Amino acid sequence: MKRLDWNSLADAARSEALARPAHSRSDELRLGVERIIAAVRERGDPALRELSAKYDGCTLQDIEVSEAEFRAAEAMLDPLLKAAIHEAAQRIELFHRAAAPQPIAVETAAGVRVERILRPIGRVGLYVPAGSAPLPSTALMLGIPAQIAGCPEVVLCSPARADGSCDEAVLYAARLTGVHKVFKLGGAQAVAAMAYGTASVPGCDKLFGPGNSWVTEAKLQVSSDPDGAAIDMPAGPSEVLVIADATANPVFVAADLLSQAEHGPDSQVILLSPSADLLDRVAIEVERQCAELPRGAIAAQALVHSRLIAVESLAQAVEVSNRYAPEHLILQVVEPRALLDGIESAGSIFLGQWTPESVGDYCSGSNHVLPTYGYARSYSGVSVASYQKQISVQEVTPEGLRNIGPCTARLAAAEQLEAHRRAVTLRLAALDPAAVGESA
Repeated sequence: MKRLDWNSLADAARSEALARPAHSRSDELRLGVERIIAAVRERGDPALRELSAKYDGCTLQDIEVSEAEFRAAEAMLDPLLKAAIHEAAQRIELFHRAAAPQPIAVETAAGVRVERILRPIGRVGLYVPAGSAPLPSTALMLGIPAQIAGCPEVVLCSPARADGSCDEAVLYAARLTGVHKVFKLGGAQAVAAMAYGTASVPGCDKLFGPGNSWVTEAKLQVSSDPDGAAIDMPAGPSEVLVIADATANPVFVAADLLSQAEHGPDSQVILLSPSADLLDRVAIEVERQCAELPRGAIAAQALVHSRLIAVESLAQAVEVSNRYAPEHLILQVVEPRALLDGIESAGSIFLGQWTPESVGDYCSGSNHVLPTYGYARSYSGVSVASYQKQISVQEVTPEGLRNIGPCTARLAAAEQLEAHRRAVTLRLAALDPAAVGESA
């Protein structure tokens, strides 16, 4: 990890220090994804089989997971793993139900009732990565809020292994959350199939889930096409930023950094601290722990574009963090809640030395599908609200129109929208013929 002193850097160097790995929206990536999407749109299932053979190294007969495959997956799973999936699902459901939007109704003036009603999105598509490691936890994070929202149809895509099967834990988690159909598809081709539909895969109204740069690029492309599908957010390679003071345990800090670095070579981890001694000790500890990891080679690649940054104070660390807008933010300081009010942009925040980011990834109850690449400045993580449409309703009585009609008419006149004004004043005149002049 590169060691930097924030206060010795010019602004351009500071921007470079916080730059993500340069994979986003390169011409090669954009054109490659365009070709994949075009192939799926033009040739459907045959293109999906060809692309799966090319990118996933598997020959697909049936694209959809069969009932027999679901049963076999459940039979193969370790009972302890099944119990852990159930335990995590219960906490995720508990939090997401509590945080779900509720219908509301307010009388904003006498005779004026304004409501918000909720409707689930009709058909949603979930993407669960399984590139270097399968992620059944993502099936829980996406499937549970969709189930709570009441989406009538939920489909899921996850890459097949070389033998043409999907990960057993992913299938078990998908079935547990009520996903209706699962397809053995990965990458940009899975996104294209769910966005536009094929003979096997139904077209979806909105797509959810993280993925590599190809998946993220595909989501961005289909979301910008009127014939495509909406998306939850741009969610690409994982990242974490840790703010730590001199009291932080360097073993814990290093473990948190490596827990994200092991996701993939394009992940990024950053440590901010006013303590030079802590930065030194973490650097040593990262190297020691990385050498012990089964995915150490992957983590080591991620560490190449990761940073240890010295700051003058925790307040400055918060400023730097807001500038970076991390997916995950860990506050390993004596009083983490004292920093919380200053945090403006982060996907999810973890307070104190006993709150590793890993618990949020799996079973604390919060969602781990979060905005990356700085999108935490304007996006939130997946929630029940992500799967719902919030529709406003208003009802005005004659008394209500008398109360708010004049305000409406004046504002419409100020904007020179005469038909808007008359839609109100004609009604007011009907209620009170003496005011007929108002409708002129």
